[in-house]
Amino acid sequence: MLHSDGSIDLSRAVILLTASFMIFSSLLQSGSSLSMIGLLDTSLIRSDELEATPQQKTKTPFRQIDGSDIHFENVSFTIDDTKILDSITVDIPEGKTTAVIGPSGSGKTTLCRLIARFWDTDSGTITIGGADITHVDEKTLMSNISMVFQNVYLFEDTVENNIRLGRQTATHEEAVAAAKAAHCHDFIEMLPDGYDTIISEGGGNISGGEKQRISIARAILKDAPIVILDEATSALDAENERDITDAINGLCRGKTVIMIAHRMETIRNADKIIAIENGKIAQSGTHDELARLGGLYSRFSDDRDIARAWKIKR
Repeated sequence: MLHSDGSIDLSRAVILLTASFMIFSSLLQSGSSLSMIGLLDTSLIRSDELEATPQQKTKTPFRQIDGSDIHFENVSFTIDDTKILDSITVDIPEGKTTAVIGPSGSGKTTLCRLIARFWDTDSGTITIGGADITHVDEKTLMSNISMVFQNVYLFEDTVENNIRLGRQTATHEEAVAAAKAAHCHDFIEMLPDGYDTIISEGGGNISGGEKQRISIARAILKDAPIVILDEATSALDAENERDITDAINGLCRGKTVIMIAHRMETIRNADKIIAIENGKIAQSGTHDELARLGGLYSRFSDDRDIARAWKIKR
């Protein structure tokens, strides 16, 4: 009861304070619930969009891949009304290393992912070993391609099972051999349960370099004739980069390799270089050929040389 002097009984004050905390707690929970409802609504919208996405189908007649040479013929591709690739025609030779360079957003990653048929082209054809990839069933296509991306995703499963995703029929000994070739056997042995250690979803309980080496072990175990490397060594420290570069060299030996790279040491050693700008092939050839021509590749090379010369003065 409120008295004339503005004071209030202790018992009533305690009751009001308790009630206010109960009301605040309920309001806080209501706010959290509203946030969850918003997230749920967004997730449902995305699920509906995914379900509405047309499923890729293998066209008839079915074709078999005979070789690992890759050919783009007048390929164009658009995302959300933005043309990413525009009338690309280029050959990627069998058993050779082809480096793909170009400014950010020029279409390098898209070109590589179209080889694996992550999307279908708007026009033109992509052939592997003479077979149009839209006429090759997805299991056959993916069995011919190994991919190592900059952002590696690992599943909530054992280390060994994440490696054996490359070839699920592989034995434990074969998985260990692949891990040794990828320079990741030693750190796996140091994990609490070794190859039986459970990796958290996305690989959150191991480092970026360790995830990268596991993904390379997966690709080595798969032993596909075509290897796609999308900036696999970027944003790594020097020690990890050295180990991963050694592992990649082992992975790529004798394969048809398509790599997106920014380091000139890697690019200069490629058998062929494709320079992309604004979704078009600007230049194509060897390092020596493109260095004499000037243009995009020369600018790219000069920028890298300038960057290497940077020093911090004390």
